[in-house]
Amino acid sequence: MKRSARPARSAVTSRVKPRLTIREVTDVADPALKESYGLLRRTFRRGERVTLAEWRGTIVERMSGLWTDLAWHLLVAERDGQVVGLASGTYLGNVNLGVIGYLAISPDARSTGIGSRLRTRLRAIFGRDALRIAGEPLSGIIGEVSIGNPWLEALAKRENVLVLDFQYFQPRLYPEDAASPFALYHESLLGTRRSLPVGELRRILYTVWRRIYRVGRPLSRPAFRKMMRALDGRRTVGQAGAFNRRSRP
Repeated sequence: MKRSARPARSAVTSRVKPRLTIREVTDVADPALKESYGLLRRTFRRGERVTLAEWRGTIVERMSGLWTDLAWHLLVAERDGQVVGLASGTYLGNVNLGVIGYLAISPDARSTGIGSRLRTRLRAIFGRDALRIAGEPLSGIIGEVSIGNPWLEALAKRENVLVLDFQYFQPRLYPEDAASPFALYHESLLGTRRSLPVGELRRILYTVWRRIYRVGRPLSRPAFRKMMRALDGRRTVGQAGAFNRRSRP
């Protein structure tokens, strides 16, 4: 009687999925910095992504101990030593918010939960930043999302998330480009909020443009002035109509 052949040890080993690790890049000499930027370049169009030199310069500032109430982070997800995902973001102590910068997953690793794991880890880091820098719990997270992105609609279904009802612009990242329109969301971590006071939102917008994008004088930019004018005469900004949960059947 023939026996069923037992798989060779090497064949069994080859079917074991490589372990995924998530870590933070904190040194400009780390090869993952350049590799993760390559993934960013393949995922986002030129006008939406900062330069590699910007990432390097920010890490040099961190290594030099120059940060005060600002902390930038770059997380990478690696499998078999290869970067398959990244998440970047900045904690802003003056408004006690974490700002999601970029989230990118390689095509062969999508729909595997890596994006959620990266975002969860980044949120935990923001929480530690808030306790260390502001001495209080993180109040919320904000982020820019492309208009029409299906993930935005799923995000808006959460009770603590507002997709803000006004026209937001990311500043131009290259002199020859124009500012890019995005949806801006606010995720409250200290209870549900139905709206944000305009004064608070103005400070958030100024801080994002001035400190994250390093625009020296935001009010000198037409797109920033357009955002400010759009808020004139308003006391609060709530959920955009397309995402208003109350208006849905």
